[in-house]
Amino acid sequence: MSRRLAWPAAVAAVAVAVLLSLAVGTRPVPPAAVLDALLHGGSSPDALVVRSLRLPRTEVGLTAGAALGVAGAALQAVTRNPLADPGILGLSQGAAAGVVLAIASGLASGFAGYVWYAFAGAVVAACLVYGIAARGRGGASPVKLALAGTALSAMTAGGTTVVLTSSSATLDQFRFWQVGALSGRDAGTVGRMLPFLLAGAVLVLACARGLDALALGDETARALGHRVGLLRVTAALGATLLTAAAVAAAGPIAFVGLAVPHLARRLVTSGGHRAVLPLSALLGAGLLLAADVAGRVVRAPAEVPAGVMTALVGVPVLVVLVRRRGAVN
Repeated sequence: MSRRLAWPAAVAAVAVAVLLSLAVGTRPVPPAAVLDALLHGGSSPDALVVRSLRLPRTEVGLTAGAALGVAGAALQAVTRNPLADPGILGLSQGAAAGVVLAIASGLASGFAGYVWYAFAGAVVAACLVYGIAARGRGGASPVKLALAGTALSAMTAGGTTVVLTSSSATLDQFRFWQVGALSGRDAGTVGRMLPFLLAGAVLVLACARGLDALALGDETARALGHRVGLLRVTAALGATLLTAAAVAAAGPIAFVGLAVPHLARRLVTSGGHRAVLPLSALLGAGLLLAADVAGRVVRAPAEVPAGVMTALVGVPVLVVLVRRRGAVN
């Protein structure tokens, strides 16, 4: 698909996902009433549901999905691994472990405090994964990075579970993060995410041309005038900031960062990462919102968390990528 068609299609899909996110739930709200509540306010039950409950949830879904989409695209480029994403490389579980530590130790409370621990946990996880994968012959190959990330994620998840099961108070505060969810977020959550999201997005977008060069190999990138080490660190730092903010706000949402960049690359065949990164942001936002809406419908009036729904979508995508010839070469 050409870039001219990809962008309008992505914007339209996100607009539909936003409308459904505001309209669908245990109390269905007609689209006309949704627009009236957004444009004219009002104090009717429908208007209060839309503005007080569903609008903050929708805003968090948009920003967290966009952050994970961009982070996944950046990590796949940095590692030259089509299976890389914040979850597979351990960043999501590392960030979640940081939040658990913040809660269990009593050193921080609320999003403003948790996000710093989420960032620290994601950074530590990234360093450990790269350090483990870089040992031995061949260095940090795509397969070794994926295996190291998966192993570290499993170990971190086990440690997190030990802490949670040994402290009911910590479990009560953390449980809505465990599977990733958008419900229960207040109106100020996105505002507290923005500094980290903007910083991460600026770092990643500044590396867009360099990420195109990395796809051609390190030597070619150096020949084109890029400092490969600095480029990788900058892009990885941006992806870590984006992941930390998304995880602190919505929990460890799986597979958005894996699936979305592949779809973005299929939709645009030119423009490189200058097109793929922003399109991944749009598609990530739309996918996470669509998963959240689907979770409200499949077992209504109960809800399935968005993180579970994205995993149901992402696992088949992962299987297809692994089975594709040369997917991890």
